[in-house]
Amino acid sequence: MRTLSLQFAIPIFAVCLAGVACAPSGLAQAASQAQGPVKITLDDAIQMALAHNHTLLAARTTIQEGEAAETTANLRPNPVLLGDAQFLPVFNVDQFDSTYLDNSAQFDLGISYLFERGKKRQHRLEAAKDQTAVTRSQVADNERSLTFQVATLFTNAQLAESTLDLAEQDLKSFQNTVDVSQERYRAGDISEDDLIKIKLQLLQFQSDAFQARLARVQALSDLRQLLGRESVPLDYDVAGSLDYQPVSAKMEDLQAKALATRPDLRAAQQGVTAANSQNALAKADGKRDITGQINYTHVAALSTASLFGSIQLPIFDRNQGEIARTSYAITQAQEQEKAASDQVLTDVEDSYEALRSNDQVIQLYRSGYLDEAQQDRDISEYAYKRGAASLLDFLDAERSYRATQLAYRQALASYLLALEQLREAVGTRSLP
Repeated sequence: MRTLSLQFAIPIFAVCLAGVACAPSGLAQAASQAQGPVKITLDDAIQMALAHNHTLLAARTTIQEGEAAETTANLRPNPVLLGDAQFLPVFNVDQFDSTYLDNSAQFDLGISYLFERGKKRQHRLEAAKDQTAVTRSQVADNERSLTFQVATLFTNAQLAESTLDLAEQDLKSFQNTVDVSQERYRAGDISEDDLIKIKLQLLQFQSDAFQARLARVQALSDLRQLLGRESVPLDYDVAGSLDYQPVSAKMEDLQAKALATRPDLRAAQQGVTAANSQNALAKADGKRDITGQINYTHVAALSTASLFGSIQLPIFDRNQGEIARTSYAITQAQEQEKAASDQVLTDVEDSYEALRSNDQVIQLYRSGYLDEAQQDRDISEYAYKRGAASLLDFLDAERSYRATQLAYRQALASYLLALEQLREAVGTRSLP
């Protein structure tokens, strides 16, 4: 009986343990559902994109390709093994014996090697390393562009969230007005025509809410594409709201910082170095290489050794065409570096002025227009519900308030986008 009791007790105990083990997971899942969708900050979004964006990951493989090219460039020539057997009596088989092979046949065994002159291998390696450095800077520039794209779509998602919140608040507030208007209609305070006008205005608020929801879904979907669709769940959301971020730096300081940090300018500068390396390699290739060979020969019962050497005479081909081409490529790279430098200064100047212009617009709204639109709407609503204002006055105040609030949110989003454009132009997200 004790054995039977123990046998039944073990499964029951195992079930209890399984229930205890599963409980935290179920509680965690329930807690996760209670917390709502996963929310990510802008910094989180940028890090996800840098880690999971497939286009960027594909671009990073070019760095590995460059490193593999460095290995190839540093390889030495392979030695060549030579061998032959001559004067074999294949048509007189009866003479095929050891005496004939020792006295009449000839056997050669040799090895040759190409001796590179002009330090070609060192120049090849240097040129490959310089090209890899250019590739690294170009990939870093891709990261800079991707960061700006993520920040842009993140701001668009925040704008969509803010617009949706405004639309839902307006819809809820106006729905209350519709309910009050129906009561006033039943009491005979307003005409049926006024009630119909109010209901028709409600349609506009409902349409605004639907459009805002669609804009939010599309903004989050576009952002998820950049982050890597597998890196975030389908029902994720962005954290934070549109917030004004003042910038106090001077344009000259930002331009100086951009010249020191922009990866595309660094790539152009490294391109000049790479062009010089290619020119040095072309000059090294113009020097003719020497082929050395040593042979062992057995013939007429004698074993001998032979030494051979060969070199091209650089009478016609001295690689002068490639030397001239790479010389022109140096000039081309230098001009591209100057163009990149000018582009950096122009980008900073344009984005800085755009930020200043958007900042002035924001200050106009914050100087009192937002409060005045809110007060006008509240006063008109209060007066209309008590019969002291006409329907047209109330609807006009409602439209003005909604238009002002929406325009302010759009202006704030434009300011933040201009700020991200300035960060991209400078090449860093750390601005004073």
